[in-house]
Amino acid sequence: MVDYSQLPAHKILCVDMKSFYASCAAVLLGLDPLTCYLAVVGDTKREGSIVLAASPRLKQEFGIKTGSRLFEIPKDPRIKIVNPKMATYLRISTEITRLFHRFVPKESIHTYSVDESFLKVDGVENLWGGDATAIAYKIKRDIERQFQLPCAIGIGPNMLLSKLCLDLEAKKKGVAEWTFEDVEKKLWPLSPLSKMWGIGSRVEKTLNKMGIMSVGQLANYPLELLEKKFGVMGNQLYHHAWGVDLSELGAPIMQGQISFGKSQILLRDYPDPDEVKSVILEMCEEVARRARRYGKMGRTISLGIGYSKDEFGGGFHRSKTIDRATNITMELYRVCLDMFEKHYAKKTVRKISIALSNIEDDDEMQLDLFYASRVKEQKIGYVMDEIRNKYGSDAILRAVSYTSAGTAKHRSKLVGGHKA
Repeated sequence: MVDYSQLPAHKILCVDMKSFYASCAAVLLGLDPLTCYLAVVGDTKREGSIVLAASPRLKQEFGIKTGSRLFEIPKDPRIKIVNPKMATYLRISTEITRLFHRFVPKESIHTYSVDESFLKVDGVENLWGGDATAIAYKIKRDIERQFQLPCAIGIGPNMLLSKLCLDLEAKKKGVAEWTFEDVEKKLWPLSPLSKMWGIGSRVEKTLNKMGIMSVGQLANYPLELLEKKFGVMGNQLYHHAWGVDLSELGAPIMQGQISFGKSQILLRDYPDPDEVKSVILEMCEEVARRARRYGKMGRTISLGIGYSKDEFGGGFHRSKTIDRATNITMELYRVCLDMFEKHYAKKTVRKISIALSNIEDDDEMQLDLFYASRVKEQKIGYVMDEIRNKYGSDAILRAVSYTSAGTAKHRSKLVGGHKA
């Protein structure tokens, strides 16, 4: 049992902009986001293009959702199909954050993503003449009046419960609040486990094999066995099932899950493994650059390959932990190449993901008598980053990026991976 009386009880709002990209696109066209039929796709000229966002009505009546393909959208005259305007969407997101500053100070706002933010309203209730729920409704009304955009707001005593309240109740009601007393009644019945924020499909499968099918079963599973299986994450899973989250506003919800990664759905099918290797090299460059940006390096490198639906999908995901932490592009590439050649099934590739985890600070470089150029290669990486930061991400590209297989040159002109 958890003694909730010993835990901090804040008032945290989790604000989610409903179908944000689709809603923004609808408003720009003078349409009602909640009643129109609209899809934002990566490229309206490619039948296989991915649906980036769909309006609520399009989801409900036609079953089109994020990740669907353009060719799956019915030829219905009511449906509007548009290209993304990512720069505009980001600008609107920034303006919404400015609206939040009217209600709470800067340090009480955590922008979780383009369309989702956490607000800590402790101590400002009196300023607005009401409790957290009253403030939530006022924020919701102000957003709708100023931007004509719909939103939902979950309220909880910590970031975790406010997010769970949002996903499981507020998205249906508009505004909802959970307290610790709601955990057993509203959270524990939740199943499958992947519906729980912070539990992915791989962790869910492992928990299922342990006989854990619901959040309630997770909360009542012996803590020592969870820690034995998952380490520190097992402790976090257990306490999250009880609604306990001691992280400060803005801190990662799942400590120990810090990693640097990149995932890409390719613009076309890649049947040639040499072309796939070219994209892997480009992506290793980006992952290494992201790690260097924060002065970090990692020891565990993960590679995921997804095959084309035309060959019935499937794929593999493998990880390898190396002896020395790195953020050198070619070291990442050699490890990924080794995993690719071992597990590639000679099928057409459509998706690639690469991640660097088991992170540590890049404050010292372990020397190697058999790899004398290692320090020099690392310094070259930082110099290349400085040039790209100053002159643009396409200022320096590897030769493979200029081949027909390369994607970096095209993606350098995108915002958030999509058209600006």
